[in-house]
Parts: sequence; C-alpha cells; structure tokens
Amino acid sequence: MPRRTSQWARARFEECRIARLATVSRDGTPHLVPVVFAVIGDTVVTAVDHKPKSTDRLRRLTNVAAEPRVCLLVDAYDEDWSRLWWARADGRAEVVDEPATEVVAALAERYQQYEGRPPRGPYVLIGIERWSGWSAAPEDTAPPEEWA
Repeated sequence: MPRRTSQWARARFEECRIARLATVSRDGTPHLVPVVFAVIGDTVVTAVDHKPKSTDRLRRLTNVAAEPRVCLLVDAYDEDWSRLWWARADGRAEVVDEPATEVVAALAERYQQYEGRPPRGPYVLIGIERWSGWSAAPEDTAPPEEWA
C-alpha cells in the first residue's frame, strides 16, 4: 500500500470539493471541521461564509491565532478497499479580514454559492509546507476518474 508523491497528493487534493481542517487549541485540544476551499499556488484558502453558525467566535479562528500549524485532509472511501485513498496538506495558517481579490475570486469560481454573495470572512490562508498521500492501489495503477 504505497505512499504517494507530493504531486499526486496535491492533484487529488485539488480535485476534491471538501476538506477537513484540523486545528489545535492553546491547551492542545484538537478541533476538526469540514471546509470548502480553493488552492492558489502553495496556499489553501477557506472562509467563514453565510452558512448558519452557532456563533461568530469560531474555534478554528481562535485556534489558528494560538497555534498556526494546521492540517487539511481529503479522502475517498469505498466498500472496495482497494479504492481507498487520502491526501493531506500540512502548513501554517493565518486569519485575515480583508483578503486579496484573487482569494475571494478563487472561492467564487469553485463554488457557485459564492457567486454574487462572497464569503463574509474572516478568511484563513494556509501556506502549505508539505503535501502527502496514500492509496490502496498499486503505484503503477492510475486511479479511475470517479475517484476525484
């Protein structure tokens, strides 16, 4: 069951529509949330948007302020375990209130829900330091298109 190259992991990551963002609080408590995202160069961006939230004081934002090291994970599950894979992006995050125009545009391009109603923010910009991945398929096997 081979590890995959960073290029493979990045390509798989970019094809996915949702990731799980892992942060940790100042006292070491882990926190995991699903996020929508865009990749711009070596940066993954996500934002607080207009979907209903239980509070405006989101733990992920507090955690990033206390500990900027984060991890994002995308994966595919199938009852046929020979089709399993995951891709991970590790990096350092920062919270910004007013991102560059290209950040907002990248999210709107990926998600039609943001067209005409961009995320209100704040935004989380994650500088990726490491891409990694794994797949149950042999290394010389190209994943089927429906894995994306």
